[in-house]
Amino acid sequence: MRKIGSAALIAVALVAVIGPTLSPYAADAIDLASIRHPPELPHWMGTDELGRDVLTRVLVGTRLSLLIGLAGAAVATLLGATVGALSGYRGGITDRAMMHLVDLQLSMPLLPVLIVVSAIARPSVLLLVILVSSFAWMEPARIVRGEFLRQKELPFAEAALASGASEARVIVRHLLPNTLTPLTVAATLLVGRVIVMESVLSFLGLGVQPPEPSLGNLLYGAQASLATEPWLSIFPGLFIFWIVLSVNLVGDGLSAGNRSV
Repeated sequence: MRKIGSAALIAVALVAVIGPTLSPYAADAIDLASIRHPPELPHWMGTDELGRDVLTRVLVGTRLSLLIGLAGAAVATLLGATVGALSGYRGGITDRAMMHLVDLQLSMPLLPVLIVVSAIARPSVLLLVILVSSFAWMEPARIVRGEFLRQKELPFAEAALASGASEARVIVRHLLPNTLTPLTVAATLLVGRVIVMESVLSFLGLGVQPPEPSLGNLLYGAQASLATEPWLSIFPGLFIFWIVLSVNLVGDGLSAGNRSV
């Protein structure tokens, strides 16, 4: 399962990176003579209301959505690992305060808060990464905290402290590396969640702004013509499905391998 997911993910990444450079069309090239053509040669995925090539726009949108997904998952994992490490290692009041913060964040309604913030601030890729990562760091934090609570009492951690190692060195050099496997699993699954969040926000018109394409705002632009030009929504939707399924297969495969060790 992990191999299938990895192959599918590598394939979509290669398509997103190389595909736009091979396309004879620019993503924003308007051709009023080719408006709303159904999928056929030379436009394999058809054209939109401005005659733009849907295949090229889907490939460029996939690249941007993957970038947001990877960046958002990386930021969320880094933030969650930091909070979890401090919480698990320090324990006591620090642990309780940070876990209350996690519980508070989990209790906040995700979509309404994202919509309000996106509506107030000017939408941009950086804002999207910050927004989605701010609602995705709690799971990595809990994973790292649990591992630290278990490992800090083990002999190797106590021996490192007894040898004169600082707390920071114990955390970074001795405890944190032992959390990398479950943390990698969580980070992999986060990529899919972040891409879905970005797609939802862009679908609502609060994410990546046209004319720059993302998979979410391509779906948003296709709302008015679902019945007459279904290809405008089918192909971006299929690419979102492809990406999310691939990263979930990779994450599930890593999780199964971790349990079998």
